[in-house]
Amino acid sequence: MIEYTGRRERQQRRAARAARWDAGLGWSKLAVFFGGLGLAWLALRSHALRSWWLLPALLLLAALFVAHDRVLRLRQRAERLVAYYDRLLARTREQWAGAGVPGDAFLPPDHPYAADLDLFGKGSLFELLCQARTSIGQQRLADWLLQAAPPAEVRRRQVRVAALRGELDLRERIAALGHELQAQLTPAQLQAWAQAPPRLGARAQAAVLLAGTAVLAGVIYGMADAHYAATLAALLAAALLLNRLSPAAAAALAPRGANGEGLRLLAGVLALSGRASASGPGPAAGVAALRRLALLGDWAEADDSLMGQVLNFTLLYRLQVAAALDAWRRRHGAALAAWLDQVAECEALLSLASLAWERPEDVFPEWVETPGAVLWDGEEVGHPLLPASACVRNGLRLDPQTRVLLVSGSSMSGKSTLLRAVGVNTVLAHMGAPVRARSLRLTPTALATRLRTSDSLLLGRSGFYAEILRLRQVFELAEGSRPLLFLLDELLEGTNSHDREIGARGLILALLARPTLGLVTTHDLALAALAAEEPRIRNVHLEDHIQGGDISFDYRLRDGVVTTSNALALMRLVGLKV
Repeated sequence: MIEYTGRRERQQRRAARAARWDAGLGWSKLAVFFGGLGLAWLALRSHALRSWWLLPALLLLAALFVAHDRVLRLRQRAERLVAYYDRLLARTREQWAGAGVPGDAFLPPDHPYAADLDLFGKGSLFELLCQARTSIGQQRLADWLLQAAPPAEVRRRQVRVAALRGELDLRERIAALGHELQAQLTPAQLQAWAQAPPRLGARAQAAVLLAGTAVLAGVIYGMADAHYAATLAALLAAALLLNRLSPAAAAALAPRGANGEGLRLLAGVLALSGRASASGPGPAAGVAALRRLALLGDWAEADDSLMGQVLNFTLLYRLQVAAALDAWRRRHGAALAAWLDQVAECEALLSLASLAWERPEDVFPEWVETPGAVLWDGEEVGHPLLPASACVRNGLRLDPQTRVLLVSGSSMSGKSTLLRAVGVNTVLAHMGAPVRARSLRLTPTALATRLRTSDSLLLGRSGFYAEILRLRQVFELAEGSRPLLFLLDELLEGTNSHDREIGARGLILALLARPTLGLVTTHDLALAALAAEEPRIRNVHLEDHIQGGDISFDYRLRDGVVTTSNALALMRLVGLKV
């Protein structure tokens, strides 16, 4: 897209400019350093200069270090944004698979549709959507994919996604935050630490501060006046206090699940999250508190250093830091959950808004909540994971008069892709995102699929047994409070044709007896006769075209039962002598 390309070029120019400044300041620091050494030699050896003449060189060197650090941060920020826009441009060119966050860890076992619809993994819906910088943002997006929201919540998210669609600057600022290799953030562990009861009360904190001051004063007095007995007494008192209070301090110093960079990333996203929240600006107090916790965390990590050990016996450093961390927990621990929730929702909403901006032709679905109604009515519905140039769109309608579509067709004609297009768009609709369709009207439903099952040697399950276990899960969901949308591919394909026909007919009719609607694909044309017996079942098909030994598909959904077969032609096409 032109907008992404322009922004990428702007950041690339900034990165190049910062790289030139980086090199220049590096050489300048070396020049000033060696120049300072020359001045020091003149001052100490030849007495040609006074030693205070070194002060300007030292000040200049310090200024160069500060300036160089700022330039390095600007360069890193620009380079991160160049990489960010590279990913977005790859997504607009349909080359995003494998370049983002696959989210495999979020795939739960035995979920009713996640594996069948490719919600997680390389080339998945999660990878397509996810722009979250924090693990809690990624987790929130995964939760939305796995669990349909109530209609009121879906509408609220739709309003926010529509409002955030054009917020490119906001998404850019969040993308520029933090550094993935340095930021460590485990929100559950951080929240558990923050909500644990403090062990060092306010009085203990004051006592530690006074004791530390007294120990330091004793050490300084003893060293200054050569009264080493006072120094030893102060150090002994420090050791006793450390030994006495260390168990209480350990809880405050326990791992927090976040380092300083992770907390600063969290604070940065929270500071920007107000623009993604319907409630207004993000909590400034929370931003300040998280940045203070990041600083305290840096101090706590220095406890094991040599300097930390020295300060332990001269200033009770460990106890001072522990007391400050406990004071933070008393003041802010209860509020942390709300801050984490705001950050998670902000990142999930911005992920949806980013794709919505790139696909302006996608629409928000319209919800129909008539009591007892079941409806899924889409025009020009396409699979969101397919490239737009290769995506063939179809219209289909399920309603009280047509509750089941029996989809027949030859191999490779697109039956499974059609089911996945319906399923993935249903997931997007129930999470508050736009869908790939010209229009979509639907009722809130549960969703269950049986598109792929396999045997398991480890679990001792055949493919057929795995399939009927999944079908049992489908029927359990059909007994829930919401109507069920089911998507079933080649029912009972692991058994003989006689049992398959009887079993498939029974399953479809049993589902029709419940508040359900759905699609069932089949190669078995005998099953298509069911539509003549049950008016709520309609036959549709996808067909192939064979000409001169070549097979082509148009992936267009048509009424009726398929009249062609390509199995033998496909076998001959790959060289099998049949």
